[in-house]
Amino acid sequence: MPLNAGDTGYGSVPGPGLPGAAGSSEEAPLLIPETEPERGRQWEPMSRQELEVAAGGPGWRKVRCYLVLLFWLSWVSMLAISVAIITMSPRPVATPLRWWQKSLFYQLQPEVLLEARGSEGIITTLNSAKLLTLLDVSEAVCEQLPFLRSLGVGALILEGLFKKEASPLNLTAVGKNSGMVAQIQHLLTESNKADLKVVLDFCEPDLSGHQDAGNTDESPNLSHALRFWLEQGVAGFAICDTDAAYSEKTLLEVRGVFKEFSTEEEERIVVVKQTTDVLRPLNNSSQINATMVDVVMRSILPYSHRLLSTQEVADAIERHLQTREEHVWPSWTVGGKTSHDLKNLLMVLMMTLPGSPAVQYDEEIDQTQDKEKAKALFTSLSRSRFREEALLYGSFTFLPFNTSSSNSTVSSPSSPPVLAFLRSWGCVHFLILLNVGPEVQALDPDWARSLPQAGVFVTSTGMDRMGSTSLYTLQLQPHEAIVIKLFKEGNYS
Repeated sequence: MPLNAGDTGYGSVPGPGLPGAAGSSEEAPLLIPETEPERGRQWEPMSRQELEVAAGGPGWRKVRCYLVLLFWLSWVSMLAISVAIITMSPRPVATPLRWWQKSLFYQLQPEVLLEARGSEGIITTLNSAKLLTLLDVSEAVCEQLPFLRSLGVGALILEGLFKKEASPLNLTAVGKNSGMVAQIQHLLTESNKADLKVVLDFCEPDLSGHQDAGNTDESPNLSHALRFWLEQGVAGFAICDTDAAYSEKTLLEVRGVFKEFSTEEEERIVVVKQTTDVLRPLNNSSQINATMVDVVMRSILPYSHRLLSTQEVADAIERHLQTREEHVWPSWTVGGKTSHDLKNLLMVLMMTLPGSPAVQYDEEIDQTQDKEKAKALFTSLSRSRFREEALLYGSFTFLPFNTSSSNSTVSSPSSPPVLAFLRSWGCVHFLILLNVGPEVQALDPDWARSLPQAGVFVTSTGMDRMGSTSLYTLQLQPHEAIVIKLFKEGNYS
């Protein structure tokens, strides 16, 4: 067995040349330090020359300055152009409307109202003229004032107080009757509290100025009679175009009296009820009727003792929509007789036409089968007129509907067409659709391409239309009228 164990590396003493040998252990360090990284240069900001070199030189600096200047000049130019376009673009200017142009008229016969309440009137005879003096006429009307005001009514036209035999003398004489004066004063006081004007209907009395024999010098004329009632606080008078009072001479006399009592806040008016298709001229006068007549009350339907057919109703509506006079302020009433199914449709038509609607008592509201629905429809229309400028100041555009291309679900050549018109003010548009016929009608997509195809329901005769709609999918039910506020898709303002 070899003894040189140290050479073999066995044992406690390592052999020479090995990592544990004595010679190597003396030279090798016990702890080997980590190599320190070479110190780099400290961070220093770049000089101006270095920045110019890194940015591409002084030429790029000028380019960037020019770009920034061009951006701000462009932005200021666009702002100035926008302001100029808004300032110079034509905008609708609202002419201040007078009270009778904004008011909703309500024609009321106290005698009919009392009959509906089960009361009996007393008819007295004064100077051979039958003048209706009702003991509780003021109470009957005053009971209705809060209800009428809640509906949006602004003026009452009292009918039937004076009969055909009445003359200017009788108009003053009946006023001097203490009972009549007290009733009228009470009615006017309550009407003023309810913010309602009162207009007396003089359509039936003879206002031509004929006086009783033997009293031509002392009998009061028309001017005295008008002054008496104006002093009581009435807002105006209504006459018919067939009366002798509808003449240039008489109207000039009336206007002269009105100047004494009219103010900017309390203007007195003359209402002429039109009984013919065209308002006749004033004795071939060169003056325009509008200079002496404030309101012309027109009937949408012709007067008839029988119920008008749907085709006759459609023809009458279309005739009025296509022919309108601009120099008179119209007030629309139904006039003729029609079926119950079309009453709400005609109400929508009256309340959306340019002018002042005149609702007849015992017609649109009170005698409908569903009074609550009719009241809701009436209130919705009156509030829309008060709130929307397009329904007061807006322009009128008749939209003819091509029935030959209409996508009617039940096609019938005898069915009346869908009637439509547009009320516009600025960028606000109201579309009124009238389906007079007894069949369901759908709008043709090619109809009125320039109109926005989206809209929101304002009201309808059935009071069952709500939310937004599209004209492409809209279908009109039989005898239905719809009011839609149009807007572009995505814009609900």
